[in-house]
Amino acid sequence: MRKGELTHQAILERAIQLASRVGLQGLSIGGLADELQLSKSGLFAHFRSKTSLQVEILNAATALFTERVIRPALMQPRGEPRVRALFEGWLTWEKEMVPEGGCIFVAAATELDDVPGPARDRLVQTQRDLLDCLAQAARIAIAERHFHDGLDVDQFAHDEYAMFLGFHHSARLMKDAHAEQRTRRAFEALLRAARRPSDR
Repeated sequence: MRKGELTHQAILERAIQLASRVGLQGLSIGGLADELQLSKSGLFAHFRSKTSLQVEILNAATALFTERVIRPALMQPRGEPRVRALFEGWLTWEKEMVPEGGCIFVAAATELDDVPGPARDRLVQTQRDLLDCLAQAARIAIAERHFHDGLDVDQFAHDEYAMFLGFHHSARLMKDAHAEQRTRRAFEALLRAARRPSDR
């Protein structure tokens, strides 16, 4: 690749891949320039600072996640089918759509949990938005009479989110061959508990 051949978006897509391996903190403008065979000064013109680069990587990753996971799920029927589509979309993202370093959000969460600043603030907001999306899907499932009226939708979202993190840990760190099976079993149990008594 030569200078001028890459768009801002293409640079960010490669930056997501690299950051998933070396971390947001480990990624520098110089390192990204070397990876892309671009001049450091040319790349600096795109991002201006390491902090700006980190925030833009998270913004680009969020847009990609929305396109590949959230929007397809929202095309599904309201209620439990949509809840299930969000779950399936995340599993697909984790298994197939993320780069070799794993989910950028999980990696960044471990890296930035105690590091204040704009990148952490952006990451926290993306994860709160995801939790809100999961809770809203459960809330709609109540309205559609798929889930029982007493369901704590925030607890439901918390438990589903915890499954995502647990799957990542088991599959990537522990190399558990049964990680997906166990995660699916846990999700089905969560759905059963959420359904109206007559539908369990």
